Amino acid sequence: ACLASQAHEVVVVDSDSTDATAERVAAAGARVVPWREVDPREPWDGKGEALWRGVKAASGDVVVFIDADVTSLEPWWVDALAAPFRDDTVHLVKAAYERAHAGGRVTELTAKPLIKQFFPELAHIDQPLGGEYSLRRATAVELPFVEGYGVEAGLLVDVGKRGTIAQVDLGTRVHRNRPLHELAPMAEVVARTLLSRAGVTAPVAQRPPLKGKV
Repeated sequence: ACLASQAHEVVVVDSDSTDATAERVAAAGARVVPWREVDPREPWDGKGEALWRGVKAASGDVVVFIDADVTSLEPWWVDALAAPFRDDTVHLVKAAYERAHAGGRVTELTAKPLIKQFFPELAHIDQPLGGEYSLRRATAVELPFVEGYGVEAGLLVDVGKRGTIAQVDLGTRVHRNRPLHELAPMAEVVARTLLSRAGVTAPVAQRPPLKGKV
């Protein structure tokens, strides 16, 4: 599941979860949206699909994404991630944070070196793959969403070509660290996304922009 928020709306996209996520967040007051009900097309597996459908389901001017496996979430994070949009030139806001435990291996060993090589104008972004960020919805519906874990890398590059990317400090982030055998496929799709955006390899699978369809 992923979470998108605005001042009066919390949407949780339920990606066919088999635990009690949907029931628990509904009890807390969130609107649970089964991803198969958002769009008639058969869902693809992975994070990018959930975020794409989350944008379609949301109704606010700003969409704030929070990874569902973060255990250190504070309510003020949402306000912090939304605040920079007072500047009309800002289209994307990325979280900057310290990791409470060892982690960020795909970020440090795959994403950052490739970004520095091919997109040096984005090399200052602290957490390019971080799941805590916000987008103007008007911008989000004009962008393709890469399948799976390449979605953040794709959005970062695409937004970087059209407007300002801001960063906000969220302090310390605690989340579930994945074992190495789960990180290899993630690193592969992140690398493939960045290399495709750089024109080095063929385009990656992605959902087309939603503009005109929402």
